[in-house]
Amino acid sequence: MSAPREKKKGGGLISRLAKEKKTEKNQNYITEEELLQKESISPEDVLKLPKVTENYLCEPEANVFQIDFTRFKIRDMDSGTVLFEIAKPPPSDDEEPDAEAEDIDPNAGRFVRYQFTPQFLKLRTVGATVEFTVGDKPVSQFRMIERHYFRERLLKSFDFNFGFCIPNSKNTCEHIYEFPELAHDQIQEMIDHPYETKSDSFYFVDNNLIMHNKADYAYNGGIMQQ
Repeated sequence: MSAPREKKKGGGLISRLAKEKKTEKNQNYITEEELLQKESISPEDVLKLPKVTENYLCEPEANVFQIDFTRFKIRDMDSGTVLFEIAKPPPSDDEEPDAEAEDIDPNAGRFVRYQFTPQFLKLRTVGATVEFTVGDKPVSQFRMIERHYFRERLLKSFDFNFGFCIPNSKNTCEHIYEFPELAHDQIQEMIDHPYETKSDSFYFVDNNLIMHNKADYAYNGGIMQQ
């Protein structure tokens, strides 16, 4: 009679496959804390983020190219209706330096709060026109990655290239957003929980992060609150 086989430590094939799958999944994600420790952040890095960031991943001073967004417009591509538009007022020659400039929030202008009507969530294609200026350095491989989340679940990641911008230029381009089709229950959840839909917008030059903006969204505009 043969002796009973000794069980190998570490489990069987199914256990090993599960461990390998977990390891592979972990390698596909990166935490915000890990990114904050890096000297430079690449597009591949932010695409591994599993949820919206809590902090800004770069300082305003990282924008050494002096890229300044001066106008932004959102329109429904099907009807042409303008849904949102904002422009930065031109600087006044009579403006005096603010004595309390040191008290200005360094992150001012990096966050936007939007409020739309529920109808916005039914749109399929939206055009976003952006106007911006650049400083005295050429800008190559200017790219934006924008990731939208609802309650830390990724809804969609958008990836747009601005291309090359010559120094001291004013530029305009329109990017087309194709929104995912959402289930009725999820649409209602997003309406019922304003500002729990959030986004990170990461801007890169030569594959290095130079700007990071954030936004949150409500879709209950026009609804009477009880």
